[in-house]
Amino acid sequence: MRNAALTLGIIGGLIGMLVGFFSFGYTAAVDQFGEIDGLAEQVSNVQLVRIMSILAPMLAIAGAAMAKVRALWGGALMLMSAAGMYYAFGFNVFTMFPICFVGVGGVMAIAAGQPDEPKAHF
Repeated sequence: MRNAALTLGIIGGLIGMLVGFFSFGYTAAVDQFGEIDGLAEQVSNVQLVRIMSILAPMLAIAGAAMAKVRALWGGALMLMSAAGMYYAFGFNVFTMFPICFVGVGGVMAIAAGQPDEPKAHF
């Protein structure tokens, strides 16, 4: 279960990085070139979007990296990342996979009470 949390957290964090790159770039482009009515309008809270563009994927990847050794801490970081992505970017077609992957990874990391047992599969 910890391995699944690690994998989901890393995948969600990487997809979240793409969302963060575009969100940060969008706010910077609208600041630089101005708004275009009906096409490109500035978001209501620019600082929130810019901070969460960096912080949320970083929390997801760090939480995933911690999931094997410190599952509770890693799961908490991944859940904070999912909540931050939802709060800053909302739930839409571009954010549904990173939010769901990181959220499920966080729940799985917290639910992993004991480390995985090594078993012979053959």
